[in-house]
Amino acid sequence: MPSLSVIIATKDRANFLEAALSSLEQQVTREPFEVIVVDNGSSDQTPAVIARFSSVLDLRGIREERPNRGLARNRGIAQARAEIVVFCDDDVVLPLEWLAGHARAHADGDGASFAVSGPIINVPSHDDRPLPGPRNFSRAFFCTCNVSVGRERLRAVGGFDEAFDLYGWEDTELGARLRDAGVERRFAWEAYLWHIKPPATETLDAQLRKAAEKGRMAARYVQKRPSHDAILATGAYAVNRWKGRLLTPKPVRALLAGALAAGRVPHLLEKAARAQLLDGVYLSEMERELRSR
Repeated sequence: MPSLSVIIATKDRANFLEAALSSLEQQVTREPFEVIVVDNGSSDQTPAVIARFSSVLDLRGIREERPNRGLARNRGIAQARAEIVVFCDDDVVLPLEWLAGHARAHADGDGASFAVSGPIINVPSHDDRPLPGPRNFSRAFFCTCNVSVGRERLRAVGGFDEAFDLYGWEDTELGARLRDAGVERRFAWEAYLWHIKPPATETLDAQLRKAAEKGRMAARYVQKRPSHDAILATGAYAVNRWKGRLLTPKPVRALLAGALAAGRVPHLLEKAARAQLLDGVYLSEMERELRSR
């Protein structure tokens, strides 16, 4: 019986998934572990990657066609056999003792007392592997890129809220319910990982779509938990909401998006212009969603 269940939700990122599973294969730990990969409707070589690693890892693949990250991870939780569930993303590389770090952080608890997170080190490629430093500390209570918690605690609070059916905030919302249920956060420096973030691999359209979805899900989070913490975390306070309504009107966003897409923004200003555009889309979509309900 495994002591740890590693759950990875993935879609159409076979190359990234292959690197993540390869680093899981090389883990140095005394704790037996299983891997559950939930394929959330991939059309690339993801099924072949899962099949290949099933021969070298205690790995099960689950196919879930409905596009929903929370739903996909809930499918994994339902299949988990270990007392401790460990989440990571498909675009990570794991140091040899990553799992051992999570296991040690839970060792002096009852297997359910803590949500253990570790440093997430963003790097541009699989070859960059710096050690963690002070800037890699995070106050995030529950980020599914690198977190572990007791399986029964997850089940007791109902797992991920599948109403968060677009990009963003589903892990933050689950973390809030775990905290309400008495789960404490523990940060384990030794449970660090590398998160692969290549520069500018997404198209502007994809980034805009993701920003819009995240804004809508931020509104959903605030509507579900209308607390000071939720408002601060999402940026749904008065100044930002005013900014979302007035400073980034739709024609301005369209004009800026067109200029960026056509390469008409000076190189030195491009990063700032892109950030302003994405921030404006996030805020305006959040405001629109908040005002519609």
